[in-house]
Amino acid sequence: MGRDSNSRWIRRFLLTAAVGLALLSAGCGGSGSSASNTSSGQTASSGQLPPSSNSSGQFTTFSTNGSVNFNNEFFKSLGTNGRTCVSCHQPNDGWTIIPSHVQARFSSSNGTDPVFTPNDGSTCPTDDVSTISAKQTAYNLLLNKGLIRIARPVPASADFTLQSVDDPYSCTSASNIAMFRRPLPATNLKFETTIMWDERENVTPQLFDNLKSQAEDATLTHAQSNGPPTDAQLTSIVNFELALFTAQSTDSAAGSLTDSGGKGGAQNLSQQAFTPGANSFFGAGFNPNVFTLYNSWSNLSGSDSVTQARLSIARGQAIFNNRLITIDGVAGLNDVAGQVTIMGSCSTCHATPNVGAFPVDNPMNIGTADTNRRTPDLPLYIFKCNAGGQFQVSDPGFALTTGKCADIAKFKVPGLRDLAARAPFFHDGGAATLLDVVNFYDNRFQIHLTTQEKTDLVNFLNAL
Repeated sequence: MGRDSNSRWIRRFLLTAAVGLALLSAGCGGSGSSASNTSSGQTASSGQLPPSSNSSGQFTTFSTNGSVNFNNEFFKSLGTNGRTCVSCHQPNDGWTIIPSHVQARFSSSNGTDPVFTPNDGSTCPTDDVSTISAKQTAYNLLLNKGLIRIARPVPASADFTLQSVDDPYSCTSASNIAMFRRPLPATNLKFETTIMWDERENVTPQLFDNLKSQAEDATLTHAQSNGPPTDAQLTSIVNFELALFTAQSTDSAAGSLTDSGGKGGAQNLSQQAFTPGANSFFGAGFNPNVFTLYNSWSNLSGSDSVTQARLSIARGQAIFNNRLITIDGVAGLNDVAGQVTIMGSCSTCHATPNVGAFPVDNPMNIGTADTNRRTPDLPLYIFKCNAGGQFQVSDPGFALTTGKCADIAKFKVPGLRDLAARAPFFHDGGAATLLDVVNFYDNRFQIHLTTQEKTDLVNFLNAL
């Protein structure tokens, strides 16, 4: 983001901070925090940003660095188009972007905010952006679903070919496959094993180096820099990101998520142990009880609304962990004997303890890019496999990284903390609400959830 836009963003942040502090002084929210303006730049002291509101309550970000320094390279323009990392990873949006706030940025800037850049913000780099009306059309997917355009070629060694395209924007070819995806949150990265939806930044076995590669490529492509950032700049960005932890802190119905033994909130999340590969479905000792945040709430008694809300969250956690599902046809998830139909639960794939990512690098295809889910505002691609068969998908996903037909439409399993702050969901924003997410899984795997069970699951997911 350019200097003027960055200043506007900081003013918005300070306004939010002031509101958050007022709420805290009135007894709302979790632990206190303060914002200060120092000579080294904007910071939030005590390691925790003031609470931000979402449809389900409030969430917070905690930094293990001891402060959130808004003078970090994460907030600086390192390219040529005025963008910074925060252009698409906003703290008040759960460190991604959400459509309502993107629309507000469009309105306040008449579409000149640096997030509205044709290289990847519009449906095609050649879109007409000469007028406000033209910009609204060009940036339709960004404005309404928070989607950024990614363009990648079919690898030269691929064992599949692009057979045909139905592209509403006439902006794709085998050397320029257009995909529209949600920016992943730049927080809770300690728990990541797959970098980017299609794993294209898994360039080394080391998370730190992969995140540096991601930051470099983002600066070169999204920010259109004339050259790569320095190693010191990349290291500064990654150190900043790895220290961030974001989670829901209060629920509008259940109150504080750390009361009565609850283990919600960003500071508790920052203390969560994690070892890559631990609790993987593929390894020994897999434990389906992935989430233990609200174990103490399952034994609460009382008829008041707060207690009932907490009991609902605890029931949703139990459903997530232990409700048996026939998991079939998920490319990328086979048991040790190679069976493609297994009995599991939500926690089988979302297995990272108290986070819900997958603890090993293993993209999966659950059908989110299938032709029956494609909407008219997204392309449809038909890929022909050299060994026979074809895929009709709106996004080839992991296959453009590996060149393997078997990897078409596979995507990373994202972490689930701070969900309430960052709708819409799935890689393409295809689920507007968490109820839509639950309904997708209920239909996809024929779980036959009751209305109450769906409500409990949504309440639990909102409390993450």
